[in-house]
Order: sequence, then structure tokens, then C-alpha cells
Amino acid sequence: MVDLLILGAGSRGFVFAEHAHALGARILGVADPRPERLEAFRQAFRVEHAFRDWREALEKPQLAQAAVVALPDRLHKEAAVALMEKGYHLLLEKPIAPTWEEVQEVAQAKARTGRMVAVAHVLRYTPYAQALKRLLREGAIGEPVSVQHLEPVGHWHYAHSFVRGNWRKEAESSPFLLAKSVHDLDWLLFVMPGEVKRVASFGGLYHFRPEGRPKGAADRCLLCPEAVERACPFSARRIYLEAYQRGERGWPLDVVAYPVTWENLNRALAEGPYGECVYLGRNDVADHQVVVLEYEDGKTASLHVEGLSRMRFRETRIFGTEGELFGDGRYLRVYHFVP
Repeated sequence: MVDLLILGAGSRGFVFAEHAHALGARILGVADPRPERLEAFRQAFRVEHAFRDWREALEKPQLAQAAVVALPDRLHKEAAVALMEKGYHLLLEKPIAPTWEEVQEVAQAKARTGRMVAVAHVLRYTPYAQALKRLLREGAIGEPVSVQHLEPVGHWHYAHSFVRGNWRKEAESSPFLLAKSVHDLDWLLFVMPGEVKRVASFGGLYHFRPEGRPKGAADRCLLCPEAVERACPFSARRIYLEAYQRGERGWPLDVVAYPVTWENLNRALAEGPYGECVYLGRNDVADHQVVVLEYEDGKTASLHVEGLSRMRFRETRIFGTEGELFGDGRYLRVYHFVP
């Protein structure tokens, strides 16, 4: 049986705890600055040790064999290094850290302490990913030569997380590509391993800017004239309040207000960032980005990350010497050049 300390009782920390608990792990400690989140986590998993600051957990004797770091991006390096120094093995939520220098510090701490560190690049562990790799190993399309991968973030998801949410400012979190699609870069290298010779990337913040603000729009969606608000695809009323009326109570509503009640949601939208117009200019991360990889052996791969998109499953196309393969996380379709 594995004993765990969870740092961060938000959406990801809670999901990690649910899976670990279902597999027989014991959750012995949790840290989160939000009292309502902390108490909900304690009740759900009968946790004995609860801390308002993750650093308080490190002042105690080692509570568990391993720790899960599900803190904001800017805290990953500090927490990871401190936990390893204390003796904990780690499951580290992606990204490892926002800068290369901090990533190196984490790697050095791992080498110095001998602790095990797993990074939560979860895409490669799904049954879908394993089935895709099996097809490639069996030569279903010959030798893979080129990969096209699309991450359609979804227009409302992008507005929620990267215009109004925790990842809207690069200096406060991490760059858009690192925050959203380090999963996808890992996926590309999982699908088609090899040494990368050159990388090129283009993108930026194109749409969610003050000059895109509709005429007559208010600073907050709840105060916006009805004709303007109903025509806006990023309306907080539509994204959150109408979702509540449909019976939804989980993500993303539980990020906006917790516990999720009608009164709490309305208060949060009237006072907090999730009720703001997306064109106020309080965000600076890219809303679209393209990455192109050239491998040492001449193979190529590309990644498109699109905030202005219909939210759906990621899509991957792999082109080989004998055919091509398409997958979207649910289905795999193979076309062979020779019927």
C-alpha cells in the first residue's frame, strides 16, 4: 500500500486522489490555501493532516512515501525540490516548471536525492495511445515519416482558462504552449521517437484584445446589454449560468465558485475574473500557436494548438511509407496504400 501527500486540492489534485484511493493508496495529508477546498478534500478521503500552506507539511516529519504536486505552475520547482530533499518520491503535474533553469534544478535534485519522479504526461498511458503504438509496431503504415497533431482547445475552454483563468498571464503561470500543450509535444515524441534537429514555432495573441470588443459591451457579462451578450460566444452567462441550469456541477463551474451553488456562481461572476469581458486586455498568452519539428533523420512533425476552435478530441494523422493513420482519442482509422 502506498501512502500519499497531496499538495493542491483543486480539480487535478482531487482527481489524482480519487484514482489513487480507488487503487488502494492512503491519502495521509493535503495542503491547500482555500478552506472550503481543504475541508471537502478531508471529508472525501478522511485525511488526518490538513495544511493551509504546503510548506507547513514539510515542517512535519515525513508523512508519506510519495507526494503529488498539483500546485500552480510557478510553485512546481520550489515544491518538487523541497519534497525530494525531505525524502518524498513525486508525481509532478505538468509542466515540470515554467523555465529551463528551474527544470534543471528539479533534475539535479532528483539526481542528488535518488528519488523517483514521474511527470503527469498522461496522454501516452491511455488505452487509445497503447493501441496506436501497437499498430505502428506491427507496421500498419510501414515506417512513420510525418505527423500532424491538432489540439483544439475549444473557444469557451480557452476563454475560461487563458483569458479569465489561472493561466491568462505568462508571468503568473507559464507560456500558453507549456501550460496547455506540453502534453502534446510529449505525445509527438511518443508517437514518433527520435532526435529533433530543428524547431520552429509561430503564434500569438490575435483575437482576445481590447480592439476586438463589441460596441456597447460592458466590462462584465452580467451587466452587458442583452443584444450584445447573446451574440457573444464567450458570454459568462452562457458558459457558466446556463450550464448550471442544465444540471452541471463539476468543472469548470467548480473552478468559478465552490461549493457550486446558484448564489455562489452569480456572486463570482459579479465580482471575480470569470465574469469579466474577454476583451479587457488582462491576458497576454497566445490564442493560437504552431510548432514544427525536423528530426535528425529527416522526418517531420507539426503541432497546432488552437484556442479559436470547436472543443473536441485531439486529432492525430501519421503518414508512413505504406499508409496513413488517423486517430482522435476514441477511434483509429488505417488506410493502406495496397488494398
